[in-house]
Amino acid sequence: MTEPTGARVVSLDAFRGLTIASMILVNNPGSWSYIYAPLAHAEWHGWTPTDLIFPYFLFIVGVAIPFSFSRRLAEGTDRGRLFRHVVRRSLILIGLGLAMRAIPDFDVFDMRLYGVLQRIGLVYCAAAALYLWGSARVRWAVAGVLLLGYWALVAGDLTPDGNLGARIDRFLMGDRLWQGTWDPEGLLSTLPAVATSLLGIFCGEWLRSDRSGVKLSRGMWIAGAWLVVLGLAWDTVFPINKNLWSSSYVLFTAGTALLLFGAMYRVIDVKRLRGAWVTPLVIYGMNSIAVFVASGMLAKTLVRIRVGGDEGMPLSARLYEHAFRSWAGDYGGSLAMALAQVAFWLGVMWLLHRRRIYIKI
Repeated sequence: MTEPTGARVVSLDAFRGLTIASMILVNNPGSWSYIYAPLAHAEWHGWTPTDLIFPYFLFIVGVAIPFSFSRRLAEGTDRGRLFRHVVRRSLILIGLGLAMRAIPDFDVFDMRLYGVLQRIGLVYCAAAALYLWGSARVRWAVAGVLLLGYWALVAGDLTPDGNLGARIDRFLMGDRLWQGTWDPEGLLSTLPAVATSLLGIFCGEWLRSDRSGVKLSRGMWIAGAWLVVLGLAWDTVFPINKNLWSSSYVLFTAGTALLLFGAMYRVIDVKRLRGAWVTPLVIYGMNSIAVFVASGMLAKTLVRIRVGGDEGMPLSARLYEHAFRSWAGDYGGSLAMALAQVAFWLGVMWLLHRRRIYIKI
């Protein structure tokens, strides 16, 4: 997804890889009963490092859009043709998300339909359309309307069951939601998530400008600091909340993304300090969706396989108990098993990388 003019922005691949590796880490503990606080989501209002991961990926989706389309638009490629490609990719993402949920039971009339890949697909489609047919001024206006309009819509009751988004999701989906009565990837909260990718598009356009690398990274830091301040200020009246994808959350997470990405850009692409630490991140970043899907399906398989018959212990629990908890304890073993899975998938992606196999959508 990243094809900048002149040279690839390696830091964007690394940032994407860091995000995906972090997703695998927090999604695959040895035991959900033993998770260190920074590796768990905030219960409702507030945030932890884990709550930054998903918006970082949507921000990266936005950053990549100008790199993906600008050259082809300059060459005269029809916008409609590009958008048909966008729709195809979006439908594949949504389909993969549904397949991950359906397999192996295929209870399509009773399963949860929302999910991470479904949201990525919807947000990518909307953000790409706004890039293809909207000016920068239009995109800024849309981002403002989405954030302010969402605040106006949900203001008042911000409880898990009582907020407007949860009520809409229950009306549409009944109890087919992540928490039964509400869902963190619900329909209404997808609107401010689009603003997250729009902020990424602005960053991507900034990176494509003819400014020096030092000025580009400095600008990212300044913009990031301002967004963090604005997000924290908005938090006083509209709390930072990942499950609601609150407007303050959009600004705060985009700000921290700019600060981190700006630092990675300065080190990796400006100073070109590309030591051994960068390679694993790039390897993850260049097969990001593939490793996300594969790791999710393996995790589901390990839970499904029972050791000792149908009433026995899930294989994942047996691995945790005997391969990790036995020597690292409850919390340490849970973290060690998550890290082992990050290392395992790095090995798999490294083999693909050596053969230049990149699974694109």
